[in-house]
Amino acid sequence: ASPSLASPGPASPGPAEAFLTVSAVLAGDEPWAPAGHEVAWGQARVRQAAGIRMRVAGPWGDQAVPAGGRPASASSGEYRLGPAAFDPTTGRLVRLGDIPVDHPRLDLWRAPIDNDRFIHGEWRRHGLHRLRHRLIDVDTDGEHLVVRTRVAPAALDLGMLATYRWCAEGDGVLLTLEVLPQGEWPFPLPRLGLRLAVPAALRRAEWFGRGPGEAYADSWQAARIGRYAMTVEEMQTPYAFPQENGCRAEVRWATLTRPNGSGVRFEGRPVFGFTARPWTSEDLDAARHQVDLVPRDAVHVNLDLAQHGLGSGSCGPGVLPQYELRAAPATFRAAMRPLGGAPA
Repeated sequence: ASPSLASPGPASPGPAEAFLTVSAVLAGDEPWAPAGHEVAWGQARVRQAAGIRMRVAGPWGDQAVPAGGRPASASSGEYRLGPAAFDPTTGRLVRLGDIPVDHPRLDLWRAPIDNDRFIHGEWRRHGLHRLRHRLIDVDTDGEHLVVRTRVAPAALDLGMLATYRWCAEGDGVLLTLEVLPQGEWPFPLPRLGLRLAVPAALRRAEWFGRGPGEAYADSWQAARIGRYAMTVEEMQTPYAFPQENGCRAEVRWATLTRPNGSGVRFEGRPVFGFTARPWTSEDLDAARHQVDLVPRDAVHVNLDLAQHGLGSGSCGPGVLPQYELRAAPATFRAAMRPLGGAPA
């Protein structure tokens, strides 16, 4: 039978995205599953988001760094943009509100997965697991802090020019990362995005995007758009052989918080791949068993513009061409905001 049902509209009016999810579940117990077991689902977007939020003054004001000089908070020895504090020499973000941040930077590496066995040798031969970040300059134009770097392996003529443009945006900061490849890149990249770290106490993750489990460019159709929450530890997929895992795809926003709700919020422009771990990609790469993974005193975060697909190279074809991540000029945007949390 093919019944027709009236489609309900969005629960509330407004500019936010809205999705219609249809789920088929068992009405009664069966020998192979109990009543309520989901056998199929489908999802469609019924309202497009109205667009990104505009830049407005927040509680910190629009404290852009004055061109050619020190910011108003120069006595602290920091550049300030809204709630964000930057090292004046390197241009690195060091604090968001009262949250220490291990500086966001371009990341191309992922711990190879089993299916990467035919490509990860090229990645290593070209030094993608040992990239160096060389500062070119730090500049201001009155509204932006602009940091230019070259990201490349040692002793090779390929690399990436990375330009970080920071500006105040309401109660947070907006980053525009522009990436320009240099030299010949004859192989797909593992990933293209941003990595950073925040304190280990921010172990509760919440996001609006695909979930609840991991999802990648060629494996996301079983992950539905929704709002999900779990601990950072629960976000890990414990493969027998440690490897890249745990990415949540098409994330609109994500938060990492303490039990009282204080922490950080990341917002995509428009979306990003979200990974949060108690260890680094390098730790995953070095481990041979799950017991080799020892949590660090930080939550390590990846906000990805894209990742190379998974494919099935461990026992079959590799990544299909449409899911390969090829080096090309790219722009990635994301906003970051501190969250105050509930009063004690």
